[in-house]
Amino acid sequence: MMKSLLTAAATVLALSGAAMAQDRMTIVATTGMVADAARVVGGDLVEVQALMGPGVDPHAYRQTRSDIVAMTRADLVLWHGLFLEAQMEDFFADLGQNRPVVAVAEEMPRDTLLAHDDYEGRFDPHVWMDPELWALVVAEVEEALSDVQPDNAEIFAANAAAHTEHLTQLAAYADEVLGTVPETARVLLTAHDAFNYFGNAHGFEVMGIQGISTESEAGLARIAELVDLLVERQVGAVFVESSVSDRNIRALIEGAAAEGHEVIVGGELYSDAMGADGSYEGTYLGMIDHNVTVITRALGGTAPERGMNGLLSAGM
Repeated sequence: MMKSLLTAAATVLALSGAAMAQDRMTIVATTGMVADAARVVGGDLVEVQALMGPGVDPHAYRQTRSDIVAMTRADLVLWHGLFLEAQMEDFFADLGQNRPVVAVAEEMPRDTLLAHDDYEGRFDPHVWMDPELWALVVAEVEEALSDVQPDNAEIFAANAAAHTEHLTQLAAYADEVLGTVPETARVLLTAHDAFNYFGNAHGFEVMGIQGISTESEAGLARIAELVDLLVERQVGAVFVESSVSDRNIRALIEGAAAEGHEVIVGGELYSDAMGADGSYEGTYLGMIDHNVTVITRALGGTAPERGMNGLLSAGM
């Protein structure tokens, strides 16, 4: 009798679990950062797929056949907007005629955005570099999920509020440790211009070899100009990015060496993509914690080796 009851109970649980899995909202997001926001806000109520994994450049990304299948079957498609996924904009306009498709950064207040260097009337899309701005995107994600599943709106709101508190803590950590970098050393030079919101938030002068989009080209004149700057201002460290080739950064280092000035790679930063799936750096909080900690330590400031909560990978 007991065995029969246990078997019946197991069957009910299995069926319930299957029903819950079927009831989950299926979401396809473009970047890892947007996917992370959807996972945190949606919790157990969503199943999220990110199209662009670690090391993938969203500026140049084009949808694949499998991407198209996934998006046409999803309950909700989330993309960043602000011309980040420049090669996919027409596709999203067409897809939005048949299903919910939301550009989660597109409705940000214009006075919070920076102008785009390469395209008149457009804005720098890299708003995730400032956790306080990213909180506005999290709010848009919450609204998008609630529109699709209004019965779960309170859960989404509670999850978003808890995450926003974590973003506030991250911003405070960033202010604290970056404030220990000597003022003369607050120069951040990277492969492309992805860190302007970071610079605005923390008082750093930011320079990229390429423009805001990785599609722009870095000419020899630009390399020579930056080599002169490194030498003149005695900048001791530059940074590579996980989603951009380090070729131009290496050219800078070699150029400075030819002028008798040593420059090192201060570390690898996450710009347009997060870290490895399943790792702390593969979350938004971990991505920014990593960047802040690496920049601080490389430029002469003081920060814990393992970051804000001691969760960063050892030997980063």
